[in-house]
Amino acid sequence: MKHVTIYTDGACRGNPGPGGFGCVLLYEDKNGEMHRLEKSGGFRLTTNNRMEIYALVAALEALKTPCRIDLYSDSQYVINAFEKGWLEKWKRFGWYKDAKRKEKAKNVDLWQRLESAMAPHEISFHWVKGHALNEENNRCDEMAVAAALDQSSWEEDTEFQKEG
Repeated sequence: MKHVTIYTDGACRGNPGPGGFGCVLLYEDKNGEMHRLEKSGGFRLTTNNRMEIYALVAALEALKTPCRIDLYSDSQYVINAFEKGWLEKWKRFGWYKDAKRKEKAKNVDLWQRLESAMAPHEISFHWVKGHALNEENNRCDEMAVAAALDQSSWEEDTEFQKEG
């Protein structure tokens, strides 16, 4: 299996508001040559958490074969969904936050899409401090902010608009 390192970040100008995501994928081939792929995009109206998840989706959907992945995010929401078992709990409760089913889990469409994108891979999640000294995380933030501000490339986050 190829080993890929992925960095992701999401941004939003207002919450909800215009948002963007950025991701960097790094892979060293068997000849020692480093390959780099950067992806970003923006949405007219979304939330920061949706962009954090979407960054992972975009990165994983870019991979063409199953990989071993070290995935770095500065989003506690994303990391804790896996490390603390939140995602499994929400699924167990029918996409509600608890067994009493009083409050629906948010961003279900993206969590489901992310799970599908994760399926062929072996992924280790790592939290990094945002806006700190991590060059790749800062690059993802830079791309996410730029995409959130670039009205010419905005897409519609139709699922968010259905939730709202």
